[in-house]
Amino acid sequence: MRKFMMTVALGLAIALPGSGAKAQADLSTYADPEGFLDIQALTCAQLAGTWQDQADLLSAWYSGWYNGLAKKHYMDIRKGRQAEHELIVYCKANPQLRIIQAIDVVFKGMRERMGIKVQ
Repeated sequence: MRKFMMTVALGLAIALPGSGAKAQADLSTYADPEGFLDIQALTCAQLAGTWQDQADLLSAWYSGWYNGLAKKHYMDIRKGRQAEHELIVYCKANPQLRIIQAIDVVFKGMRERMGIKVQ
């Protein structure tokens, strides 16, 4: 009986509006009719509210984009995972920002901690 009551309580906490629990959304929800995502328009709320594998996919895309702009052809897996974690944490705290704005803040902070000066 106790297990049953705990299961019911958990189910209600997830189902009730305002409970704080949110369903994850596929990135395809935000795609245009042709299936394309406007990467520059995606928000932190959308990143924080998607599945982990899709957040990983977005992070890899952004990493490639930024490295391409910098004409770099390598990837530091450890720093990439650290940046993704920091980005998601920052996005959860600032859901109203666009992801590209949050990336700017996170990358600047990481560079600062590593002593990297950007000209």
